[in-house]
Amino acid sequence: MVFPLNIWLLFAVALAISAIGFKRYVWFISLGYGFSIAGEGILMLILYGVGRKFTPGTLICCLLLTLYGFRLSGYLAYREVKSASYNRNMTGEIKEDVSTGVKAAIWITCALLYVLEVLPVFYRLENGSGSGTWTYIGAAVMLGGLILETAADLQKSKAKKANPKRFVDTGLYRLVRCPNYLGEMLFWTGVVLTGIGSVQGWQWVPCLLGYVAIIFVMFSGARRLEIRQNKNYGSDPEYRKYVKTVPILVPFIPLYSVEKYKWLTA
Repeated sequence: MVFPLNIWLLFAVALAISAIGFKRYVWFISLGYGFSIAGEGILMLILYGVGRKFTPGTLICCLLLTLYGFRLSGYLAYREVKSASYNRNMTGEIKEDVSTGVKAAIWITCALLYVLEVLPVFYRLENGSGSGTWTYIGAAVMLGGLILETAADLQKSKAKKANPKRFVDTGLYRLVRCPNYLGEMLFWTGVVLTGIGSVQGWQWVPCLLGYVAIIFVMFSGARRLEIRQNKNYGSDPEYRKYVKTVPILVPFIPLYSVEKYKWLTA
């Protein structure tokens, strides 16, 4: 299994950008995450634009990765600056007194994950496969996930501004309790779909590894959110009814709680 040079360039970019986490630990998986994905999208635009390997479909995919990354980290940065309640919650959940060695291990692991996630698009470019039907299907799913995630974040911000002390159960939050995480999963499902017909043999191993890892992270995030919301709203009868009738992450699947699954820790 030999990885082309350009993969190592993607890894170098992810390392450089996500190193922001040494300033504040949580930034490895927040600001460093989104900006790393955006950086990788831009790098692929540069690497394969020069060689004219771009086709309309692959260009759209790289632009969507870039847009996704900037949107996510931009939103997270804005929330950190504007939301006092968010910062209070994160202060209780995220430990900042982490040794440099542990931070370095997390830094490298996160950067590796950020590369694995974009590999289906990367291999379509590297293999010179052009744009096929699955490129456009995947891009459409990516766009749908991006729109869903953005809409969920906006709806939650609006609801919290109107009533900061109430849980959000309006709009997309009537469909699932974590629609932003659902949008994230849809986005990366779309990325995997773009690789069909282009990714070859063993190349699927790191592609699927990245996909499984980010799905795991989303379920882990949903579990952390559930625990926090149960603590904050557990005494509210309306909240208790809400969590028993609205799935936590996947619509129409009667999975209402993941709190008991302690192995969902990331």
